[in-house]
Amino acid sequence: MSSSKSHEQIWDEWKDLVNMQPAELEDWLDTEESKSVGDSDDGESTGHKSGRRIVKIKRTNKDDLSDDQWDHMGKVVGYIKRHLSQGGPEDDVKDSSWRYSLMNWGHDPLKD
Repeated sequence: MSSSKSHEQIWDEWKDLVNMQPAELEDWLDTEESKSVGDSDDGESTGHKSGRRIVKIKRTNKDDLSDDQWDHMGKVVGYIKRHLSQGGPEDDVKDSSWRYSLMNWGHDPLKD
């Protein structure tokens, strides 16, 4: 999947939307809550796999990102935007599948 956005557009949106730090995301991905959400064919959900890729991307210098990483960043930005636009639950956002799914993609909606 190749994005029609420029690398700069993707970078700006990525910096705004992916608000979890690599260590924080790694810790989250180790939890049962993280593993409890998303679609999975082989035991690991798409979002969980994405989270592991996001950690690597966040630990890579911008100038060293591969085309594949840029494509994934565009996919992550699109997912987060779509998921946020659906709106979360009215009650108990903290422990919702909606939040857990977003966190697998590197965005915690409860962070400022």
